[in-house]
Amino acid sequence: MEPKPELSPHHAYPDHWEADVVLRDGGTARIRPITTDDAERLVSFYEQVSDESKYYRFFAPYPRLSDRDVHRFTHHDYVDRVGLAVTIGGEFIGTVRYDRINEQGRPASAPADEAEVAFLVQDAHQGRGVASALLEHIAAVARERGIRRFAAEVLPANNKMIKVFRDAGYTQRRSFEDGSVHLTLDLEPTEKSLAVQRGREQRAEARSVQRLLAPGSVAVIGTGRTPGGVGRTVLRNLLAAGFTGRTYAVNRAFDEGLATLDGVPAHRSLGEIDEQVDLAVIAVPAHRVPEAVADCGEHGVQGLVVLSAGYAERGSAGRELQRELVRQARSYGMRIIGPNAFGIINTAESVRLNASLAPESPARGRIGLFTQSGAIGIALLSGLHRRGAGLSSFISAGNRADVSGNDFLQYSFEDPDTDVALLYLESLGNPRKFTRLARRTAALKPVVVVKGARHSGTNPPGHAVPVSRIPDATVSALMRQAGVIRVDTVTEMVDAGLLLAGQPLPAGPRVAILGNSESLGLLTYDACLAEGLRPRPPIDLTTAASPQDFKDALAEALADGTCDAVIVTAIPWVGENGEAETGDGEVLAAALHGAAAKSPAKPVAVVHVEIGGLAEALAAASSTAAPRTRPTTLAAQPHGPSGAPAPTETAPREAGEAEGAEAPARPGRIPAYPAAERAVRAMAEAVKYAQWRRQAATPGKVPEFLDETTDEPGTAALIDTLLGATPDPRGRSLSHDEARELLGRYGIPVRPTLPAPDPEAAVAAAARLGYPVALKTTAPHLRHRADLGGVRLDLADEDALRRAYGEFTELLGKPAELLPVVQSMAPRGVDTVLRASIDAAAGAVLSFGLAGAPSELLGDTAHRLVPVTDRDAAELIRSIKAAPVLFGWRGSAPVDTPALEELLLRLSRLVDDHPEVVSVALEPVVVAPQGLTVLGASVRLAPPPPRGDLGPRRLPNY
Repeated sequence: MEPKPELSPHHAYPDHWEADVVLRDGGTARIRPITTDDAERLVSFYEQVSDESKYYRFFAPYPRLSDRDVHRFTHHDYVDRVGLAVTIGGEFIGTVRYDRINEQGRPASAPADEAEVAFLVQDAHQGRGVASALLEHIAAVARERGIRRFAAEVLPANNKMIKVFRDAGYTQRRSFEDGSVHLTLDLEPTEKSLAVQRGREQRAEARSVQRLLAPGSVAVIGTGRTPGGVGRTVLRNLLAAGFTGRTYAVNRAFDEGLATLDGVPAHRSLGEIDEQVDLAVIAVPAHRVPEAVADCGEHGVQGLVVLSAGYAERGSAGRELQRELVRQARSYGMRIIGPNAFGIINTAESVRLNASLAPESPARGRIGLFTQSGAIGIALLSGLHRRGAGLSSFISAGNRADVSGNDFLQYSFEDPDTDVALLYLESLGNPRKFTRLARRTAALKPVVVVKGARHSGTNPPGHAVPVSRIPDATVSALMRQAGVIRVDTVTEMVDAGLLLAGQPLPAGPRVAILGNSESLGLLTYDACLAEGLRPRPPIDLTTAASPQDFKDALAEALADGTCDAVIVTAIPWVGENGEAETGDGEVLAAALHGAAAKSPAKPVAVVHVEIGGLAEALAAASSTAAPRTRPTTLAAQPHGPSGAPAPTETAPREAGEAEGAEAPARPGRIPAYPAAERAVRAMAEAVKYAQWRRQAATPGKVPEFLDETTDEPGTAALIDTLLGATPDPRGRSLSHDEARELLGRYGIPVRPTLPAPDPEAAVAAAARLGYPVALKTTAPHLRHRADLGGVRLDLADEDALRRAYGEFTELLGKPAELLPVVQSMAPRGVDTVLRASIDAAAGAVLSFGLAGAPSELLGDTAHRLVPVTDRDAAELIRSIKAAPVLFGWRGSAPVDTPALEELLLRLSRLVDDHPEVVSVALEPVVVAPQGLTVLGASVRLAPPPPRGDLGPRRLPNY
């Protein structure tokens, strides 16, 4: 049991420092502050440390800790003296401590900003990344307490500890003094330290999923004594798939004399098994799960698949049971798939694992599949099997209390057997992390996502994760920005997955259409236009076309440099006797395979109507060549615990690669579709993804001019002043003048407005600003509503202004209700609106659209995650449907889009530099042929929400 923390007399116990982390080998551990109740744990931990490690820690033989040492190492004020421990099963495996010091190296308090730091890791756990994880967390704690530098003394022979500091990525200085290495680390995060942190996170989380999918042994806990039931079904499926490891049946109700069940050893508990079990599948009632988890943890099980239901899907009580399940499993270093899971599958020849309720293990293939729904998982497995597609891996996570889609992306990124990752998601626990991982994975291999529960505004039952308030359209745009192929249905996901897994990426949108039906060709042509592709006129081979005619036409189209992809349409053809032949699909498939195998690598899809055996024959690969690979950092680990190969990185496949590059074998699986629209939609997704991949290869950048024309320190000081010493957690909206000053420090000038509480004040304001002017109401219900008479433009003189003022008050209300203002006129142009807002889950989002009906009524708004690059800004403007208005639609003058892109970059930089700026709206921004004018701005400040993606790595606790 973890100790109940005793409050320090100096500072309350900082429970927000507690964290679950994944270590380098994929196991989990808990990091928490050391308390006064940890004396016995500390002594026990120290006794298990070797004399050499003790010598490295204290620079002298130090066989045991004195009572004074134990008191010192367990009593902290959590400000100037802090100690953290890494625990597994409640016992220490590593510790770290810092003590604040002054310039002379003596104990000190704030404002001293340096601390001495020291680590100690149990020898049995060295090499698991314990010290690296502790350094990340103790550095975050130190920054929170105002410490900016760590100092450490390390013996020259302690190479492991020197490497921990050297590889952390922080700015550091080294010197050799008095026989030891003196290290000083600046704790401000750098691009390198963040990259190191994320790289370690990626490898650890990928490894944790690999341990689940490639176990050397599996125990099914809750295997029934009679046929039927969940546990017995999983055992049967494991055996039917030919699992290469060892399998055990476990049930405490087994008779003592029962030695085997279905041919595998039968045991009443894990303690009766002579070897360590890697994976446990738990299929017992929910009230017995804690007992099973404890048995697993005490006997070294590495991971759990919990099929048992009765958790968060049952309400608040079940949600608390689910949280306790996760806490219990992680305390033993185990990760969980589930609860309420359907199971997992790994088709690798070295594993052949089907630890699921799926009655038939799918064929081996190149598609990885993750789903949060068992029912959807069943449907997807069935659909893929029916269309001849194989899988590399499958995870149905149920309530996804622990292992999530993010973990699956980490694994898929490195898995050499996966070319395409398909995910059905109903909730995003950490959208910011998801988009980051998806962007990196999509740069290597396609990621196709279906998002369920898009419009409910709540999470599905069982998903105990934060609810994001971002509209679904925004989520879709952010996924597109990250290179994710977002589709609406599981059918579309399978359609896209089949094409992407079996065919090369198209080099462009030009599509050749050929077939033996003019009508089907025209339908395909129309569908291409609707999806934004550039189809060539269909080639009609006539209904008398033979398979050889198809082969010749396909070979010619693939060799044509003016097309990037080919869609073949086929109906039953007419034989020599004049009768339709429907059963020769295998012959046509062989002809199409033959043409594709000898031609330049371009994607091919087939639309067919009632041709028996064609889809199955096309799905049969004509080549089994493995994809080309290049080793990654995990290649240094040649085998997992079960002997399975460690992950390597699969090189991206793309048409038009440079000559001399190692070319992949021509893919042999040609996807077939029963409708033209489905084939074309899948091809369109491939075209858009290929374009994203090409652009991602040379990413955009933030122009350097922003560094010269922004005042970051001055803005930070102004924000501190505006928020005050004790800011309201709800935040505050800035006045017009305050907003103008704040935005002006980032080169965003806002045209001034002057209040006009009466006609005389309006005239005085106009005289000050200069005619022509605009008279506007700032009342919330009329703001920006020219259609309701809330704005009067081009008032050229005093008479026009007085007349407009009178009409204002006569038609709309009293001046006190209207809050009218006067503003000088801007050059004519297109009215646009720019917004930036912060979502607690997704982070800062930048939005753009045309002002008025296009964005408000039709939802024609584009979104990007902050920070945006110059390329993001250009794409943001061009991605709305009304974008032609900005570029000279119907003979109008094109507006100054470079100025608009610069404004977007400045706004992005502002909210990225200052997270206290939680909301900005620039409306309207009038973009003229030369320059632009910001006529209105609203800004809201608040204490910044936490940025979990910038802190030390940790597993979420929902």
